Amino acid sequence: MADSTNKTVYEIFQSMEQGPPAATSNAAAQAWLDHHSRSFGFFMDGKFVRPENRQNFSLADSKGGVLCTTVCAEDSDISQCASSAATGYTSWSNLTCSQRSKALLRLVSVLGLHGQCLSELCALCETTCSPSALVRQLQYYSSWAQLRDTLIPSWTPVGVVVVVSSDDCSLYSLMLKVLPALAMGNSVVVVPGRSTAPPALLLAQLFTGAGLPAGTLNVLTGKDVTLGAKVSQNPNVSYITYSGNKQDGLVLCKASAGMGVPVSVSPCVGATCPFIIFESADIDSALDEVLQIAFMKKKEVHWVLCVQESVSDSVVARLKLRMAGMKCVALSSDADRVLVDAAVQEAQQQGAMLVQPCSARPSGAQYPPTVLCGAAPSSPYVVTPPPGPLLPLLTFRSSAEAVILGNHSPHGHAASIWTEDLTLALETAKSLSVGSVWVNSSCVSDPCLPVSGHKDSGTCTDGGQEGLYQFLRPSFSSPLPRSSPVSLDYSKFGTEPAQAVIPDSPDHTSIPQSYPQFVGGKACKSVSGCSMPVQTPGGESVLAFCPDGGRKDVRNAVEAAIKVQPGWMKKSPSARAQSLYSLAKGLESKKKDVSASVSTQLGVSVDEADKEVELSIARLNVWAAYCDKVQGGSLPIPQSGAALSFPEALGVVGIILPDKAPLLSMVTVLGAAIATGNAVILVPSQTFPLPALAFIQVLQSSDLPAGLVNIITGNRDQLTVALANHSVIKAIWYWGRAEGCQYLQYTCTSPLKTLRLFCQKDGEESDAGMDWAQSHPSLLEDLWRNAVQWKSVWIPTA
Repeated sequence: MADSTNKTVYEIFQSMEQGPPAATSNAAAQAWLDHHSRSFGFFMDGKFVRPENRQNFSLADSKGGVLCTTVCAEDSDISQCASSAATGYTSWSNLTCSQRSKALLRLVSVLGLHGQCLSELCALCETTCSPSALVRQLQYYSSWAQLRDTLIPSWTPVGVVVVVSSDDCSLYSLMLKVLPALAMGNSVVVVPGRSTAPPALLLAQLFTGAGLPAGTLNVLTGKDVTLGAKVSQNPNVSYITYSGNKQDGLVLCKASAGMGVPVSVSPCVGATCPFIIFESADIDSALDEVLQIAFMKKKEVHWVLCVQESVSDSVVARLKLRMAGMKCVALSSDADRVLVDAAVQEAQQQGAMLVQPCSARPSGAQYPPTVLCGAAPSSPYVVTPPPGPLLPLLTFRSSAEAVILGNHSPHGHAASIWTEDLTLALETAKSLSVGSVWVNSSCVSDPCLPVSGHKDSGTCTDGGQEGLYQFLRPSFSSPLPRSSPVSLDYSKFGTEPAQAVIPDSPDHTSIPQSYPQFVGGKACKSVSGCSMPVQTPGGESVLAFCPDGGRKDVRNAVEAAIKVQPGWMKKSPSARAQSLYSLAKGLESKKKDVSASVSTQLGVSVDEADKEVELSIARLNVWAAYCDKVQGGSLPIPQSGAALSFPEALGVVGIILPDKAPLLSMVTVLGAAIATGNAVILVPSQTFPLPALAFIQVLQSSDLPAGLVNIITGNRDQLTVALANHSVIKAIWYWGRAEGCQYLQYTCTSPLKTLRLFCQKDGEESDAGMDWAQSHPSLLEDLWRNAVQWKSVWIPTA
C-alpha cells in the first residue's frame, strides 16, 4: 500500500488506498520493439514488409513518449496483401480439419513461450488482453477446427475475411473474430486500430512461425477504419467484420456500401449497460463490483446503476463510505474534461445529487469518481454518458420497472443483475434486450458464450458455435458476385413518382381485377388510394391492379407488427408450430386459387404451378417442425458456475421478395421469420405480385395474430426507403437492384439493421446460386440462423 511504512495495518484497511504499481521492466517487449527498430510495416505473405515513402503514424506510450511507428497502406500495398491472403486461403483451406486443428494447437505452446512478451506489449500499448485468455480462445477454436466437417456439414469457408477494429478496441475482441475465421478455414487480413497494431503484428509473426501457411494471417495498418473498405474493393475479399466503437463502424459501413461484400459490425466499445441491484441482493458485493468496473481508467462500456427504491438510501450511504478514499481518474484528454463538466453541470441543474470522494479541480485531465444520484432516465448523460468516471444512479420500484430502465438505452450489449433470487434473475435476464447477462457478476467472457448485439449494438453473433456461421456459407451456394459502387444520390433514391393511373381496358368493356394489400390483419387499399398495373409475363396487357403502397402503409404495418410481435415471441414453440401447420393446411385448401394465380402471373402450365404450391405447403410444414427443435441450452464453461444460451427473435423484419419462384420464395422466408418469433412486412415482387396477393386469403383464414404478417405492394425502391428509415425494423432481407443494396448498406446504420442483400438483374437474382425448390438442410439452417439473435446468461456459483 502507498506509504505503508508510515501507516498501521488498521489505517491501511480503513483507507483502502491503492498502492504504487509494481515495477515492471517490460524487457521482452522492449527487446522485440528494438529488434524492429520501433518502426513497423505490414505483415503479409508470412513476413514483415516495410515499403518506402509511406506516411507514418506514431503510437504514444502512457508517459506521452513515442512507443513505435506504423505506416499507412496505399493501393499497391492493399493489392499485394489481398493477393497474399488469396494464396494463403488456397493453402490453408486445402488442409484437412485435423491439420488445421493441430496448427492452431501449436500456437498454444508458442504463446506459452512468448506470453510474457505479449503481455508486456499489451501493457505498453494500453490494450486489454491476457495471454491466458488467448490460450483459452485457441484451445476452444482449435477443437472447432477439428470438428467442422463433422458437426457443421454442408458448409464451406467464405474465403478471405477482413477483420477491422477501432483504436479503442481490445486485442481480445479483435482475436474473437480472427481465430474463428481461421478455424473455419478462411484466411484473414487484420486491419487493427493503432493501439492493437503492435500486438497484432507480434501475433501474426508468432502464428506464422508456428506453422500457419504464409498469407493465412496478414496485418495491414492505416490511419483509420476506411482502410478496411479499401481492402474490400479487391475482388479476392469475401467478407468484412468489425469490432470497436459505433462511430467507426458506421464509417466503415458507409465507405464499403455498394462493393458487394457483406459487412457485419460489433460495436462493443462505448455501449451503455445497466447494473441492476434488487433488494434481495448482496449489496456489499454488488457495490464492490460496480465501483471496480465503473471507474476504471480505460473501460469499454459505460454503466448505469439501477437500484430498487427500498434499498436506495442504504446503497447511497455505503457508496459514500466506500468512495471516501478513492483517487481521481485520469482522462484521455482535456476535451473529455469539458464533456464531463458539462454532464455534471446538467445533472445538478436537473436536481441530481453528487457523491464524490473530493471536489473536482477547476481544470486538468483528471476527475474524481462521481455518482449522479437521482438522474433522469432520459437525460443525455444517462443515455450516452461522456468518457470519464461518471456513474448515473436510477431507482425503480418493481422488477417490471427495472426491465423498463434496463431497456431504455438504445444499446443492447450487456447487463449485470444482482439478486439472491434465481427466479427473479432469470425472468429479468429473459426480458432484457441485451446480448449478455451476468448474474451476481460482471464482464465475464469466454469464447463458448454466443453474444449477439441487440438493438443498436451489432449485426452479428460472436463466440460459441453460433459465431462460426458468419465465416461460413452453405456449400451448395456459390460466392456472391462482386460489384462496384455506383454514383447514387441517397436523398433522392426511391423518390421517383409512382405510375398510379388506372387505364380503361382496350375494349372499354371490362376492367382487370383489383387486389388489396394486407395490413394489420385486414385486406385494404393503400393509404394513397392509388393502384399500379400488373402486366402479363410478356407485357402485352394488364392482368390486374394492385395497391401502390408507400411510407404511410409501412408505418401502419409496423405499428400493427410491434403490437403483436412480443406476444407471438412469448408463445411456446409448439404453439407457433401448430399455427404454421394450420397455415399449411389453409394453403392446401386454397390450392386451386393460388395455383391459378401462379400460372396466370408467370405464364406457366397448371402442372408447374401446382408443383410450386405443393412445394410451398411442404416448406411450411418443415418450418412448423423446426419451431421447437433448436432452442439453445447449457454451455460447457471452464469456470465455476453455469452458462445458458438461447435464441431470441429479432423483432420486426422487412423482406423485399425476389422475382424468382414468387410463391415458394415468399413462403420460405416467411416461415423462417415467424417460426422464430418475428413479425414480418413483406414486399412482393414488383413484377410478379399476384401469388403473394392470392396468399392473403390463406392468411385471413389462419389463426396467426392480426398484424404478424403484412403484405404491401408498390414501387420496390420507395418501399425499400420506407423500411430502411423506420427505426423499429431490426432486419431487412432484400432481393433487388444493386442500387438498392448500396442504399441499404449506406443508410441502415442509425439504428443498425441486420442486412441480407442479394443483387438482382434483369429478373435473375444472384442469390448465391439458391434454388428455392431445394430442401437442402444448410439452406433452411442459414435462413433460421439469420432470423434469430443469441443471448447468453452467466450464473456463477460459490
